[in-house]
Amino acid sequence: QVQLVESGGGSVQAGGSLRLSCTASGATFSNYGMGWFRHPPGKEREFVAAISRSGLSTPYADSVKGRFTISRDIPKNTVYLQMNSLKPEDTAVYYCAASRTAVPGRTPSNYNYWGQGTQVTVSS
Repeated sequence: QVQLVESGGGSVQAGGSLRLSCTASGATFSNYGMGWFRHPPGKEREFVAAISRSGLSTPYADSVKGRFTISRDIPKNTVYLQMNSLKPEDTAVYYCAASRTAVPGRTPSNYNYWGQGTQVTVSS
């Protein structure tokens, strides 16, 4: 059983930056592919970014490509989402997820464990 705890959310003005962290416990972190999803107000949950078990595959949603960067620190059991040039449309609850699949990609059903979410609010 994997427990995931997100942190780093908050309120920021458009153009600003935030770094989200997701720390895993309860299993060998390096055995999991990881992903970030978000749930904007009034919309469906959507894929943001993922990182494969090896770290070599890092797909991004088109809406965040070039602005967001996903990375992982194996010794710290932590995956990060660096968010730059934030826009009001990035406002959402952001969720970290872990997958037993080596390259989990964009599909939520590929992920086995989810964190509780952290709120990101971007004001114009």
